[in-house]
Amino acid sequence: MKLPLAPFTVVSASLGLLLVFRTNTGYQRWDEARKNWGMNINHTRDLVRMGTVWYDNTGVSPEKRQKDLEALALTTWSFVRAMKRHLSPEGEDEEDFKKELREKLPSEQAEAIISAAHRPNRALFDLGVAVENLPMHWIRKNEINKAITIFEDNLGSSERILTSPVPLFYTRHTSRFLFFWLTFLPLGLYDSFNGSWNNLGLVASMPVIAIFLLGIEELANQMEEPFTILPMQAFCDKIYNWCTEIVSWTPGDNGVKINEPTEVHTALSMNVINVDVPTGANGGSSYIPASATPTVTQVSTEGSKFSRIKSVFRSK
Repeated sequence: MKLPLAPFTVVSASLGLLLVFRTNTGYQRWDEARKNWGMNINHTRDLVRMGTVWYDNTGVSPEKRQKDLEALALTTWSFVRAMKRHLSPEGEDEEDFKKELREKLPSEQAEAIISAAHRPNRALFDLGVAVENLPMHWIRKNEINKAITIFEDNLGSSERILTSPVPLFYTRHTSRFLFFWLTFLPLGLYDSFNGSWNNLGLVASMPVIAIFLLGIEELANQMEEPFTILPMQAFCDKIYNWCTEIVSWTPGDNGVKINEPTEVHTALSMNVINVDVPTGANGGSSYIPASATPTVTQVSTEGSKFSRIKSVFRSK
């Protein structure tokens, strides 16, 4: 029994397109998930770095400073760890998750996250509270909160990948197409091998063809569920190590101290002009009183000088 090879040649282009589309779809999902975790890694370090450098030590004991920053680092880690558990299959990693939180976080905080209906959201809430408790200027707190907003965006993007799988009919159609194509392909290749000395090569060639084509489909299947193949636990462990290391550093411990900014420089950098800001409940001392800020006339004069300098450089 044999079949003409022409039908296989005609439909092979369509089969190839289906496999390419499936592979591209799976790769895009995997790549987006990988980028979400990459941004989490970057911004956890950025958040803890800003909190450590901008911490206002005025009137605060070294022990209190270290306690606040350790709480910031651990709460930051608790978010990514809760996100990892949230994106994992149900039941998987549950006991390890509870054990890690109870070992590293205060008992009340750990139990609050464990018992929450949406654990990453609870961890983000705790992170916002930890940032708010840091003694620093409110504008700096706003900058740190931008990183928390990015965490929320990454979480939402990852949830979209998790809850929106590739349509089942698309997956099934590709699998059925490939199955029937491979099943009847030996009949189409019979004439090509029958007239030569290597007619037994047909038997050996079909498994090789099937392995490579089915392997392409399996690649797509694996990448469509990226959270089962991404090393999320390794990401969480690295974030924990990096964040706890950053908060162990103190500005000036390398011999380079932070220079105190002048009043005018601080006011201009904070974009605060003739505005009284009330002292925060946490005793932050970086607030700029109205008497220390430049007048509108001074700012206008400096601005006109800067404009003239720019025009000179442009003319050159």
